Amino acid sequence: MPATVVGTDADGYRSLLFSIAYGMTGSVGDAEDIVQDAFLGLTRARRTGTPVANLKAYLTTSVTRLGINYLSSARVRRETYVGDWLPEPVVVSADRPGPAEHAELYDSLSMAFLVLLEALSPVERAVFVLREVFGYGYPEVAGLTGKSEANCRQIFARARKRIGPGGQLVDSPAPARRAESEELARKFFAAAEGGDMDALLDMLAPDVVFHGDGGGKARALARSVTDARRVARLLVGGLRRVGKLGAFLEAARINGRPGGVVYDAEGRVASVIEVDVAEGRIRAIRSVSNPDKLDHLGPVSDIGRLPQRGAVDH
Repeated sequence: MPATVVGTDADGYRSLLFSIAYGMTGSVGDAEDIVQDAFLGLTRARRTGTPVANLKAYLTTSVTRLGINYLSSARVRRETYVGDWLPEPVVVSADRPGPAEHAELYDSLSMAFLVLLEALSPVERAVFVLREVFGYGYPEVAGLTGKSEANCRQIFARARKRIGPGGQLVDSPAPARRAESEELARKFFAAAEGGDMDALLDMLAPDVVFHGDGGGKARALARSVTDARRVARLLVGGLRRVGKLGAFLEAARINGRPGGVVYDAEGRVASVIEVDVAEGRIRAIRSVSNPDKLDHLGPVSDIGRLPQRGAVDH
């Protein structure tokens, strides 16, 4: 959808609006559409002379309520989803800062967190994201969602109970810890490409979990894999297979976490892999290969730079 011209005053809120919409939907494309719809609504309001006293509140309210409407329809589609569901990944080059519109996502909206939010109803998710991720007070959340303040408190408590302690956000990792995680991911992918099983097993937590999302449109696991040795064999075999097709892997940040992007021989994104690191070990791996969830990434050059083709040639 082409960008809607609404003026630099509104454009200054685009980052926040995209982040809220993405946190609610788990979809980059739908989040962008929701933001554009909010801007279209603002344009119509201005043309008809409708007063907008608080521009930020107006746009945030529009995005929140459009997100609730989206979730009410999307939930039906996800109930019939083939295999594991993972969110559309936000990907930036490992060597460059991400686009400004994604800056507020890092360390807040990981794939794991977004998957947990799937357990919530649309209104619960809106209240929880606004309160937990963006730090809005209950009076503000009430105004954005159209619910009473007391009701928002109840909704938040119910949402917290439904998703459990795993839904508690943690502080952003220190730069040193972030660098260590990214270096571990680089070594991990190098070992997988080289078929070094011993090195892989040293880096994997014993209870590591591998999740794959192909959506019935790309090759993926029918269910999650939990055994470390099976996960290692799966990665080695998968990278060996794509390498024979001229594919290559490049380190990247996925939703603010370390990971990698597999490109096909033409430079198109074939899959995106995010890794969760804790206490020096990889505890979870999430791979998205559903082409519908990768379209927004475009060709390799759109992610930040043309990768050095370290082809997997086993």
